[in-house]
Amino acid sequence: MSLDQKFIPIRTAIYEIVGNFFEKIAGLFGYPTSPGMPTIYNMPNEVFARSQFFESLPEHETYWPPIQRPETWFEMVFGPAPKVEIVPRYIYESKDEGFYNFYIENYKNIYFLPDWVSEFIQVHLNICLDISLLETIREVLFLGLMIYSQMVVLRIAISWLIYINPYTFPWCYLAAAVDWTEDVLQGIVPAILGVNITGSVFLGVLGVIADSLNHLVFTMPFLPSEAEETKLLINQEMKDVLVFHYLPILWYRHPIPNDVREFWYYQRPDILEYMQTAYKDLDLQLLPNGILQELSQKSNLLTQLNTLTESFSTNLVSDSNSIVHWFNNFFKIPSETETSSIQ
Repeated sequence: MSLDQKFIPIRTAIYEIVGNFFEKIAGLFGYPTSPGMPTIYNMPNEVFARSQFFESLPEHETYWPPIQRPETWFEMVFGPAPKVEIVPRYIYESKDEGFYNFYIENYKNIYFLPDWVSEFIQVHLNICLDISLLETIREVLFLGLMIYSQMVVLRIAISWLIYINPYTFPWCYLAAAVDWTEDVLQGIVPAILGVNITGSVFLGVLGVIADSLNHLVFTMPFLPSEAEETKLLINQEMKDVLVFHYLPILWYRHPIPNDVREFWYYQRPDILEYMQTAYKDLDLQLLPNGILQELSQKSNLLTQLNTLTESFSTNLVSDSNSIVHWFNNFFKIPSETETSSIQ
């Protein structure tokens, strides 16, 4: 008999003792009559189906460091600069849906601006169709985060080199730019085995923020809540997409931006004709402000001309009656009543 087989009875006895102990404790709480808390939450069917749908969606993948595809001599020597890997928007036109429709592939890790933020940007900042400014801001912010993360990496590397004093020139500028993070996180992030890990934690936070910019989608001129989930055949494969089409809700709640209406009137009259035909029942202001002012001035002139014409015709009739009466008195022409009395 081996040593393991000799310990089998002891092991079984220990299992029974521990099991009986836990059963007695559970009996104080109503076991086995009370089953306790459910191990799995019973979700409604709609919520469960929705969660399963999100789990089935693919992820928008990004790569760091970026894929090495140099296009210039500088990139060949120093490597390509980090770039934002955005979720592409596919714009299309349709006679039924209009001219400003687009769709994006649906991923489980994409982000949108809140509706109120998107509305503020479009209504108050007048950033509606041309989102190049927002794209530039995102790229600058992404590049700034990447540069700052490399500064944090360099500061951590210098801290391990004891023969470099980080508070002497030129390292003092680097320490001043990075050390404030340690002052903020020192009381939050504990040290592990005497090693300060605040720099590593802050570096991870920077990476998460920078990577989230890759998955941020701008939906102008639509609000993010206007997305419609559907499936489209893309490259011979059915994919889940989010479609933004028809009339943006902000163009119904607020006046359409004047520069957009001017573009329709002077350069794309086909869009203006479509909007006037498709949404004629919504009482939308589709003409530019300058054209509307000219039309209002012309209507005011016509109203004034009609008023002058009516007043002139009335005065002319009254003046003609007075002229006839004066002419009769001058030439002593008897009136009809006087002629009848003479006869």
